[in-house]
Amino acid sequence: MGRKTEPKLTSRERLTRGLHYTAVGPVDITRGVVGISVHSAESAAARMRRRAREARVAQEEFAAAREAIAKEAAAVKQVVAELPQALADARKSPQRRRRRLFVFGFLGLAAVAGSVVAVTIARRSSQPEPSALPPSVEVTPKL
Repeated sequence: MGRKTEPKLTSRERLTRGLHYTAVGPVDITRGVVGISVHSAESAAARMRRRAREARVAQEEFAAAREAIAKEAAAVKQVVAELPQALADARKSPQRRRRRLFVFGFLGLAAVAGSVVAVTIARRSSQPEPSALPPSVEVTPKL
C-alpha cells in the first residue's frame, strides 16, 4: 500500500535503543513519582493554610456575633426591667384615654357630617332645575 519511510533497524541499533529506554524508563518513572509527590505536598500545605485562615476568620466572626448578642441581651434585660414601671405609668393616666376617645369621637362625628353634606349636594345636583318658561303642554289632565 504505502512505502515505509523509516529504514529497518539493525540488531545493534535495536539493542542500543532498548537499553537506552530501559535505563531512562525507571529514571523517568522516579522523576514522575517525585514530582507528583511534591505537587501533592504543596497542594496539601496550601489547603491547610487556607483552612487555617478560614478558621481564624470564622473565629473572629463568631466572637463579633457573640459580642453583638451580649449587647442585645443586655438591652433586652434593661427593657424587661423597665417594663413594669412603664405599664404602671400607662395605667395611671386615664385622662389620656379620655382625650383619645374624645378626639376619635369628634373625628367620627365630622366624618358623618361630611358624608351627609356630600349626599345632600349630590342629590340636589342630580334633580333637574325647574324651567322658568311655562309648560307647553297642559298640566291638568282632561277627564
